[in-house]
Amino acid sequence: MSNTLNKKCKIIAISNQKGGVGKTTTCVNLSAALAISGKKILLIDVDAQGNATTALGLEKNEQINSYDFINRDCSDYIQTNINNLFCIPSSNNLSALDVELSSKDQREYFLSNQINKIKNDFDYIFIDCPPSLSMITINVFVASDSILIPVQCEFYSLEGIAQLLETINAIKGNLNKKLHIEGIVMTMFDKRNILANNVLSNVKEHFGDYLYESVIPRNVRLSEAPSFGKPAIIYDVHCSGSKAYLSLAKEFLRSRK
Repeated sequence: MSNTLNKKCKIIAISNQKGGVGKTTTCVNLSAALAISGKKILLIDVDAQGNATTALGLEKNEQINSYDFINRDCSDYIQTNINNLFCIPSSNNLSALDVELSSKDQREYFLSNQINKIKNDFDYIFIDCPPSLSMITINVFVASDSILIPVQCEFYSLEGIAQLLETINAIKGNLNKKLHIEGIVMTMFDKRNILANNVLSNVKEHFGDYLYESVIPRNVRLSEAPSFGKPAIIYDVHCSGSKAYLSLAKEFLRSRK
């Protein structure tokens, strides 16, 4: 582990309270792209479904997992098959964690306290959230500096963003004053679809200050990659989805300067 004391790590939640919007795909591929660029990255999978864990070729319920990390004072993490990319995998026990935390003092700060022990080892920590406002999600928001919001190019997107902004403002007002929106990335975009283009225009109009220029297309290779235990940018770097995520990573780094 690193002994660098002055290193500034940024902790970013990847979140949308609506499921099926490309949240995990964004978390995995952005993390991998930044790792390939030379940044030291930790991905923490706190979604009980464990899709980010699977997409990195790891198993749920490893001896090292996010349930133990949050609830049992375990500070270890796993090296993935990608240089500079580390992971704390998901666990089936996460499904019970909301209930277990509910009776504990300072229950919103368990994840934050654990991350503080290891954050100086990394440039960025990305946390893949469950698609719900649970005690786990609240722990993530309290621990994070910012939230990156993947938004599917479909009809209910604006409503979903508005709901998440309300949640962010509530957390910011009561539990984490530094929390802010890292950015919004549009996913599953089909340029031939009139509705998708209209949704993109509406999001630009209402949330343009937060919107990344990089737009993630609807792409079969992005869907295939997790079944091979690889991020899409490793599975097929030349597909349109991979190119979009590599572009997003460059845009992300530019915005950090």
